[in-house]
Amino acid sequence: MKLPKLNKVSKVKKKKILLLSDDLRMSSGVGVMSREIVMGTLDKYDWVQIGGAIKHPDEGKVIDMNQSVREETGIDDANLKVYPVNGYGNPELLRQLLTLEKPDAILHYTDPRFWGWLYNMEHEVRQQVPIYYYNIWDDLPYPMWNEPFYESCDLIMNISKQTHNIVQNVCQNKPRTDWDSTYVPHGINEKHFYPVKNEKERLEMNKMKSELFQGLDIEFCMLYNNRNIRRKMTSDTILAFKEFAYRLPKEQRDKTAFVLHTQPIDNNGTDLPAVVQQMCPDLNIIFSTNKLSSQHLNYLYNISDLTINLASNEGFGLGTCESLMSGTPIVVNVTGGLQDQCGFRLKDKHITYQDYKDIHSLHDWRKWENNKDLTHGEWVKPVWPKSRSLQGSPPTPYIFDDRCDWIDAADSIQHFYDMTLEERKECGFKGHEFVTGDDAMMSARAMCGLFIDHMETAFDKWTPRERYEVYKV
Repeated sequence: MKLPKLNKVSKVKKKKILLLSDDLRMSSGVGVMSREIVMGTLDKYDWVQIGGAIKHPDEGKVIDMNQSVREETGIDDANLKVYPVNGYGNPELLRQLLTLEKPDAILHYTDPRFWGWLYNMEHEVRQQVPIYYYNIWDDLPYPMWNEPFYESCDLIMNISKQTHNIVQNVCQNKPRTDWDSTYVPHGINEKHFYPVKNEKERLEMNKMKSELFQGLDIEFCMLYNNRNIRRKMTSDTILAFKEFAYRLPKEQRDKTAFVLHTQPIDNNGTDLPAVVQQMCPDLNIIFSTNKLSSQHLNYLYNISDLTINLASNEGFGLGTCESLMSGTPIVVNVTGGLQDQCGFRLKDKHITYQDYKDIHSLHDWRKWENNKDLTHGEWVKPVWPKSRSLQGSPPTPYIFDDRCDWIDAADSIQHFYDMTLEERKECGFKGHEFVTGDDAMMSARAMCGLFIDHMETAFDKWTPRERYEVYKV
C-alpha cells in the first residue's frame, strides 16, 4: 500500500521590528523598558535595535545577541541585533538598515524631539513600513506643538492614562481612532521584583541590610531611587525626611534612615551631601552609589518600609512601580504617570484612561485633595502639589511644573511610620496585587501582551502612504 505524500509544514516567518531607543543593554529607564519589551516578545518578533547612548563605547559595531537571548529565554529562534550609535541615529543609518534588515515596522520610544530626523523623513519611511511610537508626556496644558509628531505615527501606544487623553486632544487635524492610539502602561518584571519570602534570599538580604546600615539599629527606612536631577526634587525629599524625623523623640529618630540610591553629586542636579550637611547632619541619611543587579535592587526595596517620589514632572515613575511590585508602599506626587500607580477610584469606580477626557489631570489639589468621591489604594499616600508653575522653552513653550510642599510629604511619611510593620507589609502586598492585576496591568507580561495585540492590529489596518500627495491651494 502506497502511503500518501506528507506536505511539509512551514513555520510562519516572524515579523521584524526595528527599535529606536536607548541601548537595551544600558541601565537608563528607557533602556531597561526597551529590554523588557524586546525580551517579552522574542517569541513573536525578531528585533533589531539602533541603540543610542552618549559617547557610546560600541559605536560602529554590530552586536549579535542571538545566542545570549536564546539561552536566557529558551526560545530557539529568538533573534536580536543591536547597532550602537552616539545619540539616537541618523537618516543615513536608517536607510541602510531598511535595505539591509528589511524590518516590517519601526518602533521608537522617548521624547519626540530626539527624533526630529525621523519625522523629517516620515513620508519616505511610511511608504515602506509603519512607524509605531511608545509615547509619554508628563503634564498639561495640551502640547499642541506635538501634533505634527503624533500625526507622523501610524500607532501611538501611550504609557499613562493622562498621556492617552493628551494625544486625543492634541490630534485635531487627524483624530485618532480606538486602534491607532492606545494605553500600554510600563510593565515591571515579576521575576525580578517581588516580596522576598525564600529563606536563602532572606539571609542574603539581611547581609545586604547589615552592610547598608553599618551597625545602626534601624527600624524604619525610606528609599529614594531616582536620578539626582532638578525635576526629581531630591533636595525636597531630604527636607521632607528631616521634617518627619525631627517630629520624633531622639531615640526613635536614631532608628530611622533615608537611603538615596542615586549619584550624590550631579551637574544636572545638585551636591546632595552638602545639602545634608547643612540641613540635617545628625540624621541617618545613606547614599547607595553602586550599580545594583535586579536581585539586589529588589532586596533594597524589600529592606525599605516605603519608597518616595516627589518629582515635579514624571512620565511614569519606574522606581515606585518596582517598589509596589516588590511589596513596598509608596509616597508620590500627584502628577503625570504617578497618578496611575495610586489606584484612584472616582465614586468607587477605578479611573480609566477614558475618564481623563473629563478629568484631564488630578494634580489640582483644590479640586481633588479633599474630594470625598475620590479614593486611592492603601499602598500609597499621595501628596498633592501645592505650587504649579507654567514652565517652558522654545521647543516646548509651556508645561506645568507641579511642586509638593515638603511638609505635606512629611505627613505622608508619618502615615506609614505610624503603622505597625505588619500593617505596612499588608499595604505593600495590596500594592503588589494592584500592579499585577487587570486594573493596573503594570507587569511586564501584561505590557508585552498589549504590545503584541496593538501592533498586530496596526499591521492589519496599516496602509502605506502614497508616493505623492495632492493638496488644494
